[in-house]
Amino acid sequence: MKKLSSLLVLSLTAGALLTGCGKNESAPSPQAAAPAPAAPTKIVIGLDDNFPPMGFRNEKNELVGFDIDLAKEAAKRLGAEVEFKPIDWSAKEAELNGKRVDALWNGLTITEERKKNIGFTTAYMENHQIIVVPANSAVKTKADLAGKVIGIQDGSSAIDAVQKDPVATSFKELKKFGDNVTALMDLTTGRLDAVVLDEVVGRYYTAKKPGEYVVLDDHFGTEEYGVGTRKDDTELLARLQKAMDDMKADGSAGRISTEWFGKDIIK
Repeated sequence: MKKLSSLLVLSLTAGALLTGCGKNESAPSPQAAAPAPAAPTKIVIGLDDNFPPMGFRNEKNELVGFDIDLAKEAAKRLGAEVEFKPIDWSAKEAELNGKRVDALWNGLTITEERKKNIGFTTAYMENHQIIVVPANSAVKTKADLAGKVIGIQDGSSAIDAVQKDPVATSFKELKKFGDNVTALMDLTTGRLDAVVLDEVVGRYYTAKKPGEYVVLDDHFGTEEYGVGTRKDDTELLARLQKAMDDMKADGSAGRISTEWFGKDIIK
């Protein structure tokens, strides 16, 4: 019995050791993959609601415009609801990075300075900073702006474009306005000698009032429009980029452009 008992103890001990070794050598369970980022169900777009034909209010106080229609089409392709939120355009970066809006889509010019704080899609349109003067003005070129009062929208890329040009040092005053519409009204009443603004806006307004304004041949350079997101929101930026690429490829962007400008000016 004693011998049998000893054999039993040795057998149990060996089994325990083998069991322990088995546990130590077993492969670790695979770690679950991180879930993919959820697609946005709502996109809040910040805009200047007084920037026709890109985004503005019609006679029914509805937000309409070229960029409005582009954004609606992109959101539909993303399966997301879109909300348009009018903001102070001069504080657009604060609105974006403060997460009060998800994107800026309203004739937003791509600049190296803005790229430091904003993620941009590729450009979808080219634009110029044009000079608009009254029809009876003696101003015919940029050089003629010397000693004159020039109107410009505060917070717009037109400011940078003008200030980079040597002629800016000859202005009597560079007067800033909350929006281009007010600046053009002051031009009409004679409080300004010229207004520098985005070509898409200037052409829209001058076409509505034929014979009242003249657009000079000179301008303050060519720029490009893009859609802006927070720099760390790479997921939304990628989704918007794909939507825009698809819209260009299938002609949807060109169709919207033709509806607003009479031709396809999509870049």
